[in-house]
Amino acid sequence: MSSEEKIELIAKINLALDEVRPHLKVDGGDVEVVDVTNELVAKVRWLGNCQACSMSAMTMKAGIEQAVKQKIPSITAVVAINGIGIDG
Repeated sequence: MSSEEKIELIAKINLALDEVRPHLKVDGGDVEVVDVTNELVAKVRWLGNCQACSMSAMTMKAGIEQAVKQKIPSITAVVAINGIGIDG
């Protein structure tokens, strides 16, 4: 994927995330897109209280990943690069 395609895809992912961000911000958290792989896996970073939240795995599957895949069906997965259960 070209760098222009990646930039466009990240912008679309951010638009999809804007739908769930208000729910995260209520609890003092947020999420940011850090990369999209050539396999169309979106990599995100938890911010604020989301980094240490025990519910982050459920939020990822039921909120973040669902919102992104609904808007951008070509995305194969959304994974967090930090947070509970991530070793580095």
